[in-house]
Amino acid sequence: MSEESLSISDDASHWRPLRLQTLVLLRWLAVVGQTVGVLFVHLGLGYPLPLWECLALIALSAGLNVGLFMRYGAKGQLSPHFAAIQLAFDLCQLGGLLALTGGLLNPFALLLLAPVSVSATTLPPRETLLISALAAVLASVISVLHMPLPWVPGEELVFNRIYVIGIWVSIICGIAFIAAYTIRVAHESRLIADALAATELALSHREQLSALDGLAAAAAHELGTPLSTIALAAKEMRAEVEEGSPLAEDVELIISQAARCRAILSKLRNLGSDPADMFAKAPLTDILAEVARPHEGRGKVILFYSERATGTPPVFPRSVGLLYGLGNLIENATGYARETVRIQTEWDQATITVTVTDDGPGFAPELIARLGEPYLTTRPRDPQGADAHQPGGLGLGIFIAKTLLERTGARLSFENEKPTGHARVTITWPRAAL
Repeated sequence: MSEESLSISDDASHWRPLRLQTLVLLRWLAVVGQTVGVLFVHLGLGYPLPLWECLALIALSAGLNVGLFMRYGAKGQLSPHFAAIQLAFDLCQLGGLLALTGGLLNPFALLLLAPVSVSATTLPPRETLLISALAAVLASVISVLHMPLPWVPGEELVFNRIYVIGIWVSIICGIAFIAAYTIRVAHESRLIADALAATELALSHREQLSALDGLAAAAAHELGTPLSTIALAAKEMRAEVEEGSPLAEDVELIISQAARCRAILSKLRNLGSDPADMFAKAPLTDILAEVARPHEGRGKVILFYSERATGTPPVFPRSVGLLYGLGNLIENATGYARETVRIQTEWDQATITVTVTDDGPGFAPELIARLGEPYLTTRPRDPQGADAHQPGGLGLGIFIAKTLLERTGARLSFENEKPTGHARVTITWPRAAL
Protein backbone atom coordinates (compact mmCIF):
# COMPACT_ATOMS: atom_id res chain seq x y z
CA MET A 1 0.00 0.00 0.00
CA SER A 2 2.91 2.24 -0.29
CA GLU A 3 5.43 3.26 -2.86
CA GLU A 4 8.17 1.82 -0.73
CA SER A 5 10.38 -1.28 -0.88
CA LEU A 6 12.33 -3.42 1.56
CA SER A 7 15.57 -3.20 -0.33
CA ILE A 8 17.68 -0.43 1.13
CA SER A 9 20.18 0.75 -1.41
CA ASP A 10 23.20 2.95 -0.97
CA ASP A 11 21.42 5.57 -3.05
CA ALA A 12 18.98 6.08 -0.19
CA SER A 13 21.70 6.63 2.35
CA HIS A 14 23.41 9.96 2.41
CA TRP A 15 26.81 9.39 4.04
CA ARG A 16 27.77 12.48 5.95
CA PRO A 17 31.44 13.45 5.53
CA LEU A 18 33.73 13.04 8.53
CA ARG A 19 35.06 16.36 9.77
CA LEU A 20 38.83 16.73 9.68
CA GLN A 21 38.68 18.44 13.07
CA THR A 22 37.14 15.31 14.61
CA LEU A 23 39.81 13.00 13.22
CA VAL A 24 42.64 15.34 14.21
CA LEU A 25 41.27 15.65 17.74
CA LEU A 26 41.04 11.87 18.11
CA ARG A 27 44.60 11.51 16.88
CA TRP A 28 45.85 14.14 19.37
CA LEU A 29 44.17 12.17 22.16
CA ALA A 30 45.93 9.04 20.91
CA VAL A 31 49.28 10.86 20.77
CA VAL A 32 48.93 12.11 24.33
CA GLY A 33 47.78 8.73 25.63
CA GLN A 34 50.54 6.82 23.83
CA THR A 35 53.22 9.23 25.04
CA VAL A 36 52.05 9.02 28.64
CA GLY A 37 51.80 5.22 28.44
CA VAL A 38 55.26 4.70 26.95
CA LEU A 39 56.96 7.11 29.39
CA PHE A 40 55.14 5.64 32.39
CA VAL A 41 56.15 2.07 31.51
CA HIS A 42 59.78 3.02 30.80
CA LEU A 43 60.39 5.64 33.46
CA GLY A 44 57.69 4.99 36.04
CA LEU A 45 57.72 1.20 36.14
CA GLY A 46 61.31 0.84 34.97
CA TYR A 47 60.47 -1.73 32.28
CA PRO A 48 62.90 -1.65 29.34
CA LEU A 49 61.41 -0.98 25.92
CA PRO A 50 62.56 0.58 22.62
CA LEU A 51 61.76 4.09 23.82
CA TRP A 52 63.11 6.13 20.92
CA GLU A 53 61.48 3.93 18.29
CA CYS A 54 58.13 4.27 20.09
CA LEU A 55 58.51 8.03 20.42
CA ALA A 56 59.39 8.23 16.72
CA LEU A 57 56.14 6.53 15.78
CA ILE A 58 54.19 8.82 18.10
CA ALA A 59 55.95 11.87 16.64
CA LEU A 60 54.94 10.65 13.18
CA SER A 61 51.27 10.87 14.18
CA ALA A 62 51.80 14.31 15.69
CA GLY A 63 53.58 15.48 12.54
CA LEU A 64 50.72 14.21 10.37
CA ASN A 65 48.24 16.20 12.47
CA VAL A 66 50.29 19.37 12.12
CA GLY A 67 50.62 18.83 8.38
CA LEU A 68 46.87 18.28 7.93
CA PHE A 69 46.09 21.41 9.93
CA MET A 70 48.48 23.54 7.88
CA ARG A 71 47.26 22.09 4.57
CA TYR A 72 43.48 21.95 5.10
CA GLY A 73 42.70 23.96 8.22
CA ALA A 74 40.54 22.83 11.11
CA LYS A 75 37.11 23.02 9.45
CA GLY A 76 37.61 20.85 6.38
CA GLN A 77 35.55 17.77 5.60
CA LEU A 78 37.05 14.51 4.42
CA SER A 79 35.88 12.36 1.57
CA PRO A 80 35.25 8.71 2.55
CA HIS A 81 38.36 7.62 0.64
CA PHE A 82 40.65 10.17 2.30
CA ALA A 83 39.18 9.49 5.75
CA ALA A 84 39.80 5.76 5.23
CA ILE A 85 43.44 6.50 4.41
CA GLN A 86 43.78 8.46 7.65
CA LEU A 87 42.27 5.64 9.69
CA ALA A 88 44.51 3.13 7.93
CA PHE A 89 47.53 5.21 8.95
CA ASP A 90 46.32 5.25 12.56
CA LEU A 91 45.95 1.46 12.47
CA CYS A 92 49.44 0.95 11.08
CA GLN A 93 50.96 3.37 13.60
CA LEU A 94 49.22 1.57 16.47
CA GLY A 95 50.24 -1.78 15.04
CA GLY A 96 53.87 -0.62 14.96
CA LEU A 97 53.72 0.46 18.61
CA LEU A 98 52.20 -2.86 19.61
CA ALA A 99 54.85 -4.78 17.65
CA LEU A 100 57.55 -2.89 19.61
CA THR A 101 55.88 -3.59 22.96
CA GLY A 102 54.74 -7.20 23.01
CA GLY A 103 52.26 -7.57 20.14
CA LEU A 104 48.89 -9.02 21.16
CA LEU A 105 50.26 -9.70 24.65
CA ASN A 106 50.12 -5.94 25.23
CA PRO A 107 46.80 -5.10 26.96
CA PHE A 108 46.44 -2.06 24.69
CA ALA A 109 46.02 -4.37 21.68
CA LEU A 110 42.30 -3.84 22.29
CA LEU A 111 42.72 -0.35 20.76
CA LEU A 112 42.93 -1.97 17.33
CA LEU A 113 39.14 -1.93 17.47
CA ALA A 114 38.95 1.88 17.76
CA PRO A 115 39.64 2.81 14.09
CA VAL A 116 37.25 0.05 13.01
CA SER A 117 34.52 1.54 15.19
CA VAL A 118 35.12 5.06 13.84
CA SER A 119 35.04 3.78 10.27
CA ALA A 120 31.85 1.75 10.79
CA THR A 121 30.13 4.78 12.29
CA THR A 122 31.07 7.38 9.69
CA LEU A 123 32.18 5.70 6.45
CA PRO A 124 30.40 3.62 3.78
CA PRO A 125 30.57 -0.19 4.05
CA ARG A 126 33.29 -0.60 1.42
CA GLU A 127 35.78 1.60 3.29
CA THR A 128 34.83 -0.03 6.59
CA LEU A 129 35.44 -3.48 5.10
CA LEU A 130 38.94 -2.42 4.03
CA ILE A 131 39.74 -0.93 7.45
CA SER A 132 38.47 -4.10 9.16
CA ALA A 133 40.56 -6.30 6.89
CA LEU A 134 43.65 -4.20 7.62
CA ALA A 135 43.03 -4.46 11.37
CA ALA A 136 42.69 -8.25 11.10
CA VAL A 137 45.92 -8.49 9.08
CA LEU A 138 47.82 -6.33 11.59
CA ALA A 139 46.49 -8.41 14.49
CA SER A 140 47.66 -11.56 12.74
CA VAL A 141 51.11 -10.17 11.97
CA ILE A 142 51.88 -8.79 15.42
CA SER A 143 50.67 -12.02 17.02
CA VAL A 144 53.75 -13.65 15.47
CA LEU A 145 56.25 -10.84 14.79
CA HIS A 146 56.78 -8.66 17.84
CA MET A 147 59.34 -7.70 20.44
CA PRO A 148 59.01 -9.00 24.01
CA LEU A 149 56.44 -7.47 26.30
CA PRO A 150 58.11 -4.91 28.60
CA TRP A 151 58.54 -6.54 32.00
CA VAL A 152 60.67 -6.54 35.14
CA PRO A 153 64.36 -6.85 34.14
CA GLY A 154 65.75 -10.29 34.79
CA GLU A 155 62.35 -11.99 34.88
CA GLU A 156 61.07 -14.02 31.95
CA LEU A 157 57.35 -13.72 31.21
CA VAL A 158 56.06 -16.73 29.27
CA PHE A 159 52.54 -17.10 27.87
CA ASN A 160 51.03 -20.33 26.64
CA ARG A 161 50.57 -20.35 22.88
CA ILE A 162 46.90 -21.26 23.29
CA TYR A 163 46.40 -18.08 25.32
CA VAL A 164 47.93 -15.96 22.54
CA ILE A 165 45.70 -17.66 19.98
CA GLY A 166 42.70 -16.91 22.19
CA ILE A 167 43.62 -13.21 22.27
CA TRP A 168 43.96 -13.23 18.48
CA VAL A 169 40.57 -14.88 18.06
CA SER A 170 38.94 -12.38 20.41
CA ILE A 171 40.43 -9.44 18.49
CA ILE A 172 39.25 -10.84 15.14
CA CYS A 173 35.76 -11.52 16.52
CA GLY A 174 35.64 -8.02 18.01
CA ILE A 175 36.58 -6.49 14.66
CA ALA A 176 33.89 -8.48 12.85
CA PHE A 177 31.18 -7.76 15.44
CA ILE A 178 31.91 -4.04 15.77
CA ALA A 179 32.06 -3.58 12.01
CA ALA A 180 28.80 -5.41 11.32
CA TYR A 181 26.80 -4.15 14.30
CA THR A 182 27.96 -0.53 14.19
CA ILE A 183 27.44 -0.30 10.43
CA ARG A 184 23.86 -1.46 10.85
CA VAL A 185 23.07 0.84 13.78
CA ALA A 186 24.69 3.89 12.18
CA HIS A 187 22.99 3.12 8.86
CA GLU A 188 19.56 2.99 10.48
CA SER A 189 20.25 6.19 12.41
CA ARG A 190 21.13 7.97 9.17
CA LEU A 191 17.97 6.64 7.52
CA ILE A 192 15.81 7.86 10.38
CA ALA A 193 17.46 11.29 10.33
CA ASP A 194 17.09 11.64 6.55
CA ALA A 195 13.49 10.46 6.60
CA LEU A 196 12.57 12.80 9.44
CA ALA A 197 14.11 15.65 7.49
CA ALA A 198 11.97 14.70 4.49
CA THR A 199 8.90 14.54 6.75
CA GLU A 200 9.58 17.99 8.16
CA LEU A 201 10.11 19.33 4.64
CA ALA A 202 6.79 17.93 3.43
CA LEU A 203 4.98 19.23 6.50
CA SER A 204 6.61 22.65 6.15
CA HIS A 205 5.50 22.77 2.52
CA ARG A 206 1.90 22.08 3.48
CA GLU A 207 2.04 24.68 6.24
CA GLN A 208 3.40 27.27 3.82
CA LEU A 209 0.57 26.53 1.40
CA SER A 210 -1.96 26.86 4.21
CA ALA A 211 -0.43 30.15 5.34
CA LEU A 212 -0.44 31.40 1.76
CA ASP A 213 -4.16 30.60 1.46
CA GLY A 214 -4.90 32.57 4.62
CA LEU A 215 -2.82 35.51 3.43
CA ALA A 216 -4.61 35.52 0.09
CA ALA A 217 -8.01 35.51 1.78
CA ALA A 218 -6.98 38.36 4.09
CA ALA A 219 -5.70 40.40 1.13
CA ALA A 220 -8.92 39.79 -0.76
CA HIS A 221 -10.95 40.96 2.22
CA GLU A 222 -8.91 44.13 2.70
CA LEU A 223 -8.96 45.06 -1.02
CA GLY A 224 -12.67 44.41 -1.43
CA THR A 225 -13.85 47.71 0.11
CA PRO A 226 -11.61 50.14 -1.87
CA LEU A 227 -12.33 48.21 -5.06
CA SER A 228 -16.09 48.57 -4.50
CA THR A 229 -15.60 52.30 -3.95
CA ILE A 230 -13.66 52.61 -7.22
CA ALA A 231 -16.35 50.70 -9.12
CA LEU A 232 -19.15 52.85 -7.63
CA ALA A 233 -17.33 56.10 -8.44
CA ALA A 234 -16.68 54.93 -11.98
CA LYS A 235 -20.37 54.15 -12.55
CA GLU A 236 -21.34 57.60 -11.29
CA MET A 237 -18.81 59.17 -13.67
CA ARG A 238 -20.26 57.16 -16.58
CA ALA A 239 -23.66 58.76 -15.96
CA GLU A 240 -22.17 62.25 -16.17
CA VAL A 241 -19.93 62.00 -19.25
CA GLU A 242 -21.07 62.15 -22.84
CA GLU A 243 -21.39 58.83 -24.66
CA GLY A 244 -18.71 58.31 -27.27
CA SER A 245 -16.24 60.75 -25.78
CA PRO A 246 -12.64 59.70 -24.92
CA LEU A 247 -13.43 60.14 -21.24
CA ALA A 248 -16.36 57.74 -21.53
CA GLU A 249 -14.04 55.09 -22.96
CA ASP A 250 -11.67 55.54 -20.02
CA VAL A 251 -14.55 55.20 -17.58
CA GLU A 252 -15.70 51.98 -19.24
CA LEU A 253 -12.14 50.68 -19.04
CA ILE A 254 -12.03 51.42 -15.29
CA ILE A 255 -15.38 49.65 -14.75
CA SER A 256 -14.28 46.58 -16.72
CA GLN A 257 -10.95 46.35 -14.91
CA ALA A 258 -12.69 46.74 -11.55
CA ALA A 259 -14.96 43.83 -12.46
CA ARG A 260 -11.89 41.80 -13.38
CA CYS A 261 -10.30 42.62 -10.03
CA ARG A 262 -13.47 41.49 -8.24
CA ALA A 263 -13.29 38.14 -10.05
CA ILE A 264 -9.64 37.69 -9.00
CA LEU A 265 -10.46 38.59 -5.40
CA SER A 266 -13.31 36.09 -5.43
CA LYS A 267 -10.82 33.32 -6.30
CA LEU A 268 -8.54 34.48 -3.51
CA ARG A 269 -11.41 34.33 -1.03
CA ASN A 270 -12.10 30.75 -2.09
CA LEU A 271 -8.48 29.88 -1.32
CA GLY A 272 -8.95 31.19 2.18
CA SER A 273 -11.99 28.98 2.67
CA ASP A 274 -10.07 25.86 1.70
CA PRO A 275 -11.15 23.01 4.04
CA ALA A 276 -7.47 22.30 4.66
CA ASP A 277 -7.38 25.29 7.00
CA MET A 278 -5.30 23.82 9.83
CA PHE A 279 -7.24 25.72 12.51
CA ALA A 280 -10.71 24.52 11.45
CA LYS A 281 -12.47 21.48 12.94
CA ALA A 282 -14.75 18.95 11.27
CA PRO A 283 -16.24 15.49 11.86
CA LEU A 284 -13.87 12.68 11.05
CA THR A 285 -16.14 11.37 8.30
CA ASP A 286 -16.05 14.76 6.56
CA ILE A 287 -12.26 14.92 6.80
CA LEU A 288 -11.96 11.44 5.27
CA ALA A 289 -14.29 12.42 2.44
CA GLU A 290 -12.23 15.55 1.76
CA VAL A 291 -8.84 13.81 1.63
CA ALA A 292 -10.30 10.96 -0.49
CA ARG A 293 -11.99 13.27 -3.02
CA PRO A 294 -8.82 14.00 -5.07
CA HIS A 295 -8.30 10.24 -5.58
CA GLU A 296 -11.81 9.35 -6.74
CA GLY A 297 -10.89 9.98 -10.37
CA ARG A 298 -8.22 7.26 -10.51
CA GLY A 299 -10.61 4.59 -11.78
CA LYS A 300 -11.12 3.00 -8.35
CA VAL A 301 -14.29 2.99 -6.21
CA ILE A 302 -13.90 4.42 -2.70
CA LEU A 303 -16.58 3.19 -0.28
CA PHE A 304 -17.24 4.64 3.16
CA TYR A 305 -18.75 2.72 6.11
CA SER A 306 -19.72 3.82 9.63
CA GLU A 307 -21.73 0.89 10.92
CA ARG A 308 -20.37 0.35 14.43
CA ALA A 309 -20.42 3.82 15.92
CA THR A 310 -21.63 4.65 19.42
CA GLY A 311 -21.23 7.78 21.46
CA THR A 312 -20.39 11.29 20.34
CA PRO A 313 -19.18 11.56 16.73
CA PRO A 314 -15.49 12.52 16.79
CA VAL A 315 -14.51 16.01 15.67
CA PHE A 316 -10.88 16.50 14.60
CA PRO A 317 -8.88 19.66 13.90
CA ARG A 318 -7.88 19.81 10.24
CA SER A 319 -4.19 19.76 11.07
CA VAL A 320 -1.67 19.47 8.28
CA GLY A 321 -0.26 16.25 9.74
CA LEU A 322 -3.69 14.58 9.93
CA LEU A 323 -4.66 15.56 6.38
CA TYR A 324 -1.31 14.58 4.90
CA GLY A 325 -1.14 11.24 6.75
CA LEU A 326 -4.70 10.13 5.92
CA GLY A 327 -4.38 11.38 2.35
CA ASN A 328 -1.16 9.46 1.81
CA LEU A 329 -2.63 6.17 3.05
CA ILE A 330 -5.75 6.60 0.89
CA GLU A 331 -3.64 7.55 -2.13
CA ASN A 332 -1.49 4.43 -1.70
CA ALA A 333 -4.61 2.27 -1.32
CA THR A 334 -6.14 3.60 -4.54
CA GLY A 335 -2.80 3.17 -6.30
CA TYR A 336 -2.61 -0.54 -5.49
CA ALA A 337 -6.30 -1.45 -5.42
CA ARG A 338 -7.69 -3.42 -8.33
CA GLU A 339 -11.21 -2.01 -8.11
CA THR A 340 -12.27 -0.97 -4.62
CA VAL A 341 -10.99 0.82 -1.52
CA ARG A 342 -13.01 0.57 1.70
CA ILE A 343 -12.74 3.20 4.42
CA GLN A 344 -14.48 2.17 7.60
CA THR A 345 -14.85 4.38 10.69
CA GLU A 346 -15.80 3.18 14.15
CA TRP A 347 -15.95 4.98 17.45
CA ASP A 348 -17.15 4.54 20.99
CA GLN A 349 -16.59 6.33 24.27
CA ALA A 350 -12.95 5.19 24.49
CA THR A 351 -11.46 4.90 20.99
CA ILE A 352 -11.82 6.05 17.39
CA THR A 353 -10.75 3.74 14.56
CA VAL A 354 -10.28 4.23 10.83
CA THR A 355 -9.58 1.19 8.64
CA VAL A 356 -8.36 1.59 5.05
CA THR A 357 -8.56 -1.64 3.02
CA ASP A 358 -7.90 -2.22 -0.67
CA ASP A 359 -8.48 -5.27 -2.87
CA GLY A 360 -4.94 -5.27 -4.25
CA PRO A 361 -2.11 -7.82 -3.90
CA GLY A 362 -1.50 -6.89 -0.24
CA PHE A 363 1.65 -6.56 1.81
CA ALA A 364 4.43 -9.11 1.54
CA PRO A 365 3.95 -11.21 4.72
CA GLU A 366 7.64 -11.19 5.62
CA LEU A 367 7.71 -7.37 5.53
CA ILE A 368 4.65 -6.51 7.60
CA ALA A 369 6.62 -6.26 10.84
CA ARG A 370 8.93 -3.65 9.28
CA LEU A 371 6.28 -1.41 7.72
CA GLY A 372 6.76 2.20 8.69
CA GLU A 373 10.55 2.12 8.56
CA PRO A 374 12.14 4.76 6.31
CA TYR A 375 13.44 3.81 2.85
CA LEU A 376 11.51 0.55 2.94
CA THR A 377 9.47 -0.69 0.00
CA THR A 378 6.54 -2.65 1.33
CA ARG A 379 5.19 -4.06 -1.93
CA PRO A 380 6.54 -4.34 -5.46
CA ARG A 381 4.38 -2.95 -8.21
CA ASP A 382 2.00 -5.46 -9.74
CA PRO A 383 3.82 -6.82 -12.80
CA GLN A 384 0.42 -7.48 -14.43
CA GLY A 385 -1.00 -4.06 -13.56
CA ALA A 386 -1.11 -0.75 -15.34
CA ASP A 387 1.72 0.65 -13.19
CA ALA A 388 4.18 -2.18 -13.88
CA HIS A 389 6.36 0.16 -15.94
CA GLN A 390 6.69 2.73 -13.16
CA PRO A 391 9.77 2.79 -10.88
CA GLY A 392 9.51 2.23 -7.14
CA GLY A 393 9.41 5.11 -4.69
CA LEU A 394 12.00 6.40 -2.22
CA GLY A 395 10.54 4.48 0.69
CA LEU A 396 9.17 7.44 2.63
CA GLY A 397 5.40 7.43 2.01
CA ILE A 398 4.24 5.14 4.81
CA PHE A 399 6.99 6.41 7.11
CA ILE A 400 5.85 10.02 6.70
CA ALA A 401 2.17 9.11 7.07
CA LYS A 402 2.86 6.98 10.15
CA THR A 403 5.02 9.67 11.76
CA LEU A 404 2.50 12.45 11.18
CA LEU A 405 -0.47 10.41 12.37
CA GLU A 406 1.38 9.26 15.48
CA ARG A 407 1.96 12.92 16.30
CA THR A 408 -1.82 13.30 16.50
CA GLY A 409 -1.94 10.48 19.06
CA ALA A 410 -2.79 7.62 16.68
CA ARG A 411 -1.48 4.05 16.61
CA LEU A 412 -1.10 2.29 13.26
CA SER A 413 -1.13 -1.40 12.44
CA PHE A 414 -0.63 -3.13 9.09
CA GLU A 415 -1.96 -6.51 7.97
CA ASN A 416 -3.52 -8.41 5.10
CA GLU A 417 -7.24 -9.02 5.31
CA LYS A 418 -6.96 -12.30 3.41
CA PRO A 419 -4.17 -14.79 2.74
CA THR A 420 -4.30 -13.76 -0.92
CA GLY A 421 -3.80 -10.05 -0.22
CA HIS A 422 -6.13 -7.11 0.47
CA ALA A 423 -3.85 -4.78 2.45
CA ARG A 424 -5.40 -3.18 5.50
CA VAL A 425 -4.15 -0.25 7.59
CA THR A 426 -5.85 0.39 10.94
CA ILE A 427 -5.50 3.79 12.62
CA THR A 428 -6.69 4.06 16.22
CA TRP A 429 -6.96 7.18 18.39
CA PRO A 430 -7.84 7.12 22.08
CA ARG A 431 -10.52 9.69 22.86
CA ALA A 432 -8.08 11.34 25.25
CA ALA A 433 -5.86 12.26 22.27
CA LEU A 434 -8.53 14.69 21.08
